[in-house]
Amino acid sequence: MPTGQVKWFNETKGYGFLSRDDGGEVFVHTKALPAGVTTLRPGQRVEFGIAAGHRGDQAMSVTLLDALPSVAANHRKSADDMAPIVQDLITMLDGALPGLQRGRYPAKATGQKIAVLLRAVADQFDV
Repeated sequence: MPTGQVKWFNETKGYGFLSRDDGGEVFVHTKALPAGVTTLRPGQRVEFGIAAGHRGDQAMSVTLLDALPSVAANHRKSADDMAPIVQDLITMLDGALPGLQRGRYPAKATGQKIAVLLRAVADQFDV
């Protein structure tokens, strides 16, 4: 089976083009993608069959050779940038601890700030 890379893919329109490793381009439609896959990213490696379509070669039975790149990993903050954020989180949690020990949750606004910061830190760590 031929292999190549995704040249471009428009998820809204449901089609794109693949660049073949042996040269040339191949049209690819959403229907040729594996079950559960709705889009392809430029540069993603794929393997595919080829059928003659109305306007040239068309990819059939596309198989992903590498996983989709992680968007989160591309936007992950550096460890140096995360250090003060984690320190601020620790400070906020330390401020909430005495109230919790007395059986009271923090005020709604404070609780929301802590939750937002916890989610942001978790997103950076879970890549």
